[in-house]
Amino acid sequence: MQWKEISTQDEWQEMLNRSQERPLLVMKHSTRCPVSANAWKECETYITTTSHKDVDYVLVKVIESRDVSNKVAEDLNVQHKSPQTILVKNNEAVWNTSHWHITQDSLEEALTGS
Repeated sequence: MQWKEISTQDEWQEMLNRSQERPLLVMKHSTRCPVSANAWKECETYITTTSHKDVDYVLVKVIESRDVSNKVAEDLNVQHKSPQTILVKNNEAVWNTSHWHITQDSLEEALTGS
């Protein structure tokens, strides 16, 4: 599995629509923030060691794709934070966390519901 970087609102809409069929984990990442760099490392490690094959993984770079990042927050009614991970099912945010709370353990807990 790997993260799919999206940079357009059309790509976001496509992924959001797919969340009706399979869960979607969104990572909003700032390429200029050390806290976000740590969160991204946790996400990358998670996906290479523990990821679930029935989940889509999407990366949104908040500086480079600000309009997409804002649209994610608007569509999901989740206050924008960076870094931030959001689990989406059926076009709705069912879980989110940010900053130092983004860990391999928190991602696994969100995706398995335990």
